Amino acid sequence: MASVTAEDIKCELDTFNIAFNNDTVDKMLEQCLCHRLKGDEIVFEWFALSSSRDQLPLTLANLDQFEHEVSISVQNMITATQILIRAEEEEESLLDSYSTPAKGSQKHALTTPEHPQSKRGVARLTSPSLLLSPASFSSSATPSQKYGTRGGRGEVVSSFGAVQGPRWTGKGQSAVRVEMLEGGENSLISSYKYMFQRLRDVRDVLTEKIEELGEELRSHFNIEEFSPVSLPVQDSITVLGQVCCDSNGKLNTQSVLLEARQEQGGRQVPVDLSELKEFSLFPGQGNKKWMRVRLPVMVMMACGPYTPSESLTYDPLIDLITIINKDRPDVCILFGPFVDSKHEQIEKNQVTETFENIFKRCVDSIVEGTKGSGCRLVFVPSQRDVHHHYIYPQPPFNLSDLSKDDSARVTLAPDPCTFLIGNVTFGLTSTDILFHMGAEEISSGTGTERFSRIMKHMLTQRSYYPLYPPFQQFGQMNLTPDILIVPSELWYFIKVILILTGKLILHYFSGCDWLCVCVNPGRLTKGQVGGTYGRLLIQPNPVLVEGKRVSPCIAGQVVKI
Repeated sequence: MASVTAEDIKCELDTFNIAFNNDTVDKMLEQCLCHRLKGDEIVFEWFALSSSRDQLPLTLANLDQFEHEVSISVQNMITATQILIRAEEEEESLLDSYSTPAKGSQKHALTTPEHPQSKRGVARLTSPSLLLSPASFSSSATPSQKYGTRGGRGEVVSSFGAVQGPRWTGKGQSAVRVEMLEGGENSLISSYKYMFQRLRDVRDVLTEKIEELGEELRSHFNIEEFSPVSLPVQDSITVLGQVCCDSNGKLNTQSVLLEARQEQGGRQVPVDLSELKEFSLFPGQGNKKWMRVRLPVMVMMACGPYTPSESLTYDPLIDLITIINKDRPDVCILFGPFVDSKHEQIEKNQVTETFENIFKRCVDSIVEGTKGSGCRLVFVPSQRDVHHHYIYPQPPFNLSDLSKDDSARVTLAPDPCTFLIGNVTFGLTSTDILFHMGAEEISSGTGTERFSRIMKHMLTQRSYYPLYPPFQQFGQMNLTPDILIVPSELWYFIKVILILTGKLILHYFSGCDWLCVCVNPGRLTKGQVGGTYGRLLIQPNPVLVEGKRVSPCIAGQVVKI
């Protein structure tokens, strides 16, 4: 589906003479992304609801109720489609049973081919140039008109904290180290055999996760013991289990079950939410450290795509390299996709050079183009990288032909991963967990907005992907990061999240120990126009006014490219 923009929604609302403001448009844009609707589709849905209820005004409160009805409508449409597909498959299978297949034909491959021919790897591009010039990557090398005429370049659209000094800049310090925290078998350093996970292994991972979190909760809240889930009692009790759904559809307030631990037989009991004042649920839910920094460290981050949607020219990436050389960040974290599988020209195979070569040229241009800045580079893959393993957890890129000097300042990280920059712990994932969880979570009366709730779920569940199925070896947070970076299609933000339990504790404010700075820098391009990138300044000391701490050691901004 093509990217939906706020302008698309505004245009459709104007067509129906529906009054709106920026907040309601942003809310509808979020709902479009969560439910995979186009701008005209969500406005049609709203117009139908509004007309049936005496011209219901477009407000945030009404949009919350509207979202519930949209999710039901979308789920019904998905269910009907699944039934139709199943019926067609059964009919086709019945016809096949009465016919003789042609010699040498085979409808479905019965085994995995040893040398698969993937569409992702056979397309090719034309220009042999290693430079990211506007004509480098497209057979029809026409620069994007909308990107070239964009406004608001360099505008700060979201910020957090205060900067100690006159400007945002780094020093390109070679003394700053990037160290992966996971080691041994917990470190995903190369490709692995995926899709070999047995159902028994999934069950064991869930059991271990529930037991580990349960022990933490029991200790923290001084719970004597957990009672059996299925035991009928009249008194108030505390139980431990996993939230699940009573069907294959999306979780809703009427379908919530609590599944007991295996030692209690794994029984499921319905959960009545009607008398709860607030809740937030999703399928699968189930040492003290002071951050000390000896010198300021600037970290920049950007997430692909690095091209506009209608052109394979890498002008946004060229602009980003220019910014890196100007601001001289000490570390730059670059998330994929670098060669986007969702790009229209790539989907249609309108290219003539291998995807691997395109990626290599991107990396070479970034490494060579930023060499003078001294910036350390961290490359993180995306499942949308057309040349790479599109699975989760995802192994790092393979850049075996980097020179020794270049390798010294380049870190190849898996998705997800945890690493140190100086003494600060960074956790990151390129998988759009905000989008995935936003489409699955149900909540009521929490008093917090959705993004903060999702970030808190990730931190308290200690998982980069808390949804089902679980990932034991490479998807867990073995400690709570100081900074969590989660690029997403959804609205950019920088937020401070308070967590209640954790093995690692960050101390920013006096009297407040459990804090994590969460950042969604957005994507460098949004359809045909420019997007955003993020930057953080980690400072030795908090900002003080009259001896009182008024800002933490971290300042952050989201900036338009």
